Amino acid sequence: MDDHPVLDPLGGLRAPGDPATDVYLTGTVFLDIIFTGLDRAPVRGTESWARGMGSSPGGIANMATALARLGLRTTLAAAFGDDMYGDYCWECLREGEGIDLGPSRRVPGWHSPVTVSMAYEGERTMVSHGHRAPPPEDAVPTCPPPARAAVASLGAREAGEERYDWIAGAAASGTKVFADVGWDETGRWDPADLAGLRHCAAFLPNAEEAVRYTRADGPREAAHRLAELVPLAVVTLGAQGAIAVDSATGQTAEVPALAVEALDPTGAGDVFVAGFVTGTLAQWPLADRLAFASLCAALSVQEFGGSLSAPGWMEIAGWWEQAKAFAGQAPHHREAVCRYGFLEDLLPAATRPWPLRRAVPTIGFRPAGGAVGGAVSGSVSGSVPGAVGGAPGGAPGSAARNGER
Repeated sequence: MDDHPVLDPLGGLRAPGDPATDVYLTGTVFLDIIFTGLDRAPVRGTESWARGMGSSPGGIANMATALARLGLRTTLAAAFGDDMYGDYCWECLREGEGIDLGPSRRVPGWHSPVTVSMAYEGERTMVSHGHRAPPPEDAVPTCPPPARAAVASLGAREAGEERYDWIAGAAASGTKVFADVGWDETGRWDPADLAGLRHCAAFLPNAEEAVRYTRADGPREAAHRLAELVPLAVVTLGAQGAIAVDSATGQTAEVPALAVEALDPTGAGDVFVAGFVTGTLAQWPLADRLAFASLCAALSVQEFGGSLSAPGWMEIAGWWEQAKAFAGQAPHHREAVCRYGFLEDLLPAATRPWPLRRAVPTIGFRPAGGAVGGAVSGSVSGSVPGAVGGAPGGAPGSAARNGER
């Protein structure tokens, strides 16, 4: 991973005997196909043409990639099909992003899950298809590797599905567990589905999820109610930013979202979680963690897809230099520089030899020799003309795509 030599956010905290893994993840990897530049929602019985298209690993790969690009040593346990989609996702995550896939498996004869995401009017609509991987490949390891942190997805589960008992084991071994949650398709929004929070250090739902689970009158009230169940509750508020309530210290923090022109909001919630986990492990103040997570999400929605849209440290440094350059032109620029002043002594001055990988229109181009290649080629089509307006920072609904459905 190109950014690892550039900046290690935990460099000053590492000591002999620390776990080799910073963050452990498990979940489903999808091949995401993203359409942007749609003028309106698709209408039944008609054909809609998108001005932009990109393909990238999705699902739990969103968060894994975002963490790795921020310099955290990331381990992922997931099933991968042995089709070309699986080849692409495996190579992209392991070779391209430096993610440890040691606990992951290739499954013969199993096709990769696929999601088609359509971005319009600042949001996205998704259609997915996939099958459960056959045992034992789909089983979560009973003993995850030692790690500083893990991210677990809570919420309603299909009948008979395991309740992710690994969370309790990981927490008991000293791993700091961060929880998020997906959309409850059952419509029950049963608070009992969040029982796993008793093992967690933090919970990061979006506003709608938080309100539905707590029956609160609004997201801020929901954040305070959730803080009664978990030491740290973080609720993303869409265009209003994010709020955090630390029940251990009594501290509350809230930061506004950064206004950007969004191309594709897919995976913004996952990138937000990755940014917040990074700041937490680096022991930053609560408000700085919230601001950094919002910045990472804001940068991600300006690119295609939920994984390869995630920024690295050089993209963050580039934004910071631009923010300072425009600080004298408008109040919101000055406010941004003030809010993100903590980045000044943190960001690297070095550069990487080439840009980060981004989503591409297709995979598996045939090389000149005629054989089918698994490598990716080409560039994203319509990446600028297809831009749509929207607000970053984990819009309500964006965290519903954190790998598990």
